Amino acid sequence: MAATAERALGRATSRGRERTLGIAALLALGVSGVLSLVVAPPDAVQGEVQRIMYVHVPAAWLAHLSFFVVFVASIAYLRTKKTRWDRVAAASAEIGVLFTALAIVLGMLWGKPVWGTWWTWDPRLTTTAVLLLIYVSYLAIRRITDNPSRRARWAAVVGIVGFVDVPIVHLSVVWWRSLHQGSTVFRLGGPEIEGTMLLALLVGVAAFTVTYAYLMTLRLRVGRLEERAAREALSPLVGAER
Repeated sequence: MAATAERALGRATSRGRERTLGIAALLALGVSGVLSLVVAPPDAVQGEVQRIMYVHVPAAWLAHLSFFVVFVASIAYLRTKKTRWDRVAAASAEIGVLFTALAIVLGMLWGKPVWGTWWTWDPRLTTTAVLLLIYVSYLAIRRITDNPSRRARWAAVVGIVGFVDVPIVHLSVVWWRSLHQGSTVFRLGGPEIEGTMLLALLVGVAAFTVTYAYLMTLRLRVGRLEERAAREALSPLVGAER
């Protein structure tokens, strides 16, 4: 299973796939923009400000996807000790932090006209802020030591334990009274959203997912180049010591 995943990862991060993903991400984001801004109608209650949803929700989804990849790659690293999995976890964590911050900022822009405040200690908002702090700490831990194996091991532990907050964020609107609206798509009674708006939202989620794949291929290539440069810089020093 691990070998199959490694081969699939290698194929997905090739230069040819990278170019294809870049084009696909650009096209998908363009279609999402047209559906979100032109095709989908304004909300009956919130009006035009509701269109923030078409970026806010995909950004939050992408953050959770990123941290799930960190979780899986961290487990794979601890089991195999292969640096490829550590690179995957680090790259996905960086993307996850970026899109968690984006989701929070967009939520604040949406919350001001709807709730009358930029921020409130709502369970969903609070747990998301904690999630951001966990993975900022994850990235900070990777800067503490220059020992690659120790750095990867410490980061993997944080990546696994920190993922516990992701289901808490998702279920916070169910477990506690919350200003934040509950799920409007994955409900027992079916989606509680107009058909065109649902289409625009799902296309946005798909577009952001393709964008995530493209960003991952870029970051993994940079990670490989960084490791190669570090090895080349260290090799003369190792030779001198010998």
